[in-house]
Amino acid sequence: MSKSKSIRNAYDKIDREKQYSLPEALKLMVSLSTVKFDPTAEVHFSLGIDPKHADQQVRSTVSLPHGTGKNVRVAVFCEDDKIKLAKAAGAVEAGAEDLIEKVSKGWTDFDVAVATPELMKSLAKIARVLGPRGLMPNPKAGTVTNDVEKVVQELSAGRIEFRNDKNGIVHSLFGKLSFGEKKLEENLVTVIKAIKDVKPSGLKKDYLKTVTINSTMGAGIKINPEV
Repeated sequence: MSKSKSIRNAYDKIDREKQYSLPEALKLMVSLSTVKFDPTAEVHFSLGIDPKHADQQVRSTVSLPHGTGKNVRVAVFCEDDKIKLAKAAGAVEAGAEDLIEKVSKGWTDFDVAVATPELMKSLAKIARVLGPRGLMPNPKAGTVTNDVEKVVQELSAGRIEFRNDKNGIVHSLFGKLSFGEKKLEENLVTVIKAIKDVKPSGLKKDYLKTVTINSTMGAGIKINPEV
């Protein structure tokens, strides 16, 4: 697949074999961006895991100190006594059977779904709607909870979930270029630490093979993850 002229020009200014320090890499990423919108900063971890083994799956959540720069729409499936709390915390919608019925008819104007443990059984009715969109609440992602108020606040403030794909790669965002290099670095350090914290205990070989950052439609820049 041919690369655009801007990408080719960007790669001409990058040493593709070098692992840049975080400040160096972020300065490059910001300076080489040519898009006319506020691009997202992304990080990609190539891990030395075997995704076929259940004990080598990497999945967790992390709260970014400066948020994601995105407006996160949260829907909450909960009992009646928690609806007001969820909405006051920032949920775009909250409810029980009425909300399940609304989703069953095609409403999915939300980015994350949170549910109380009691409501999880009822969500089976809309699993075919939520599942393919990656919206099904999951205990491992911290989206099945009785403390819906706290979780909604955290998600709205910049808590993100990450997990490895079938190739052992974790893709994550860590802000917007408009944040500036200092805030982006603080967010990126937080993501790197979170990845390291969930290293599978039985893994003997190298865990972090390569770590690469880029902005939306931008060139990939390898970084030194030892921060």
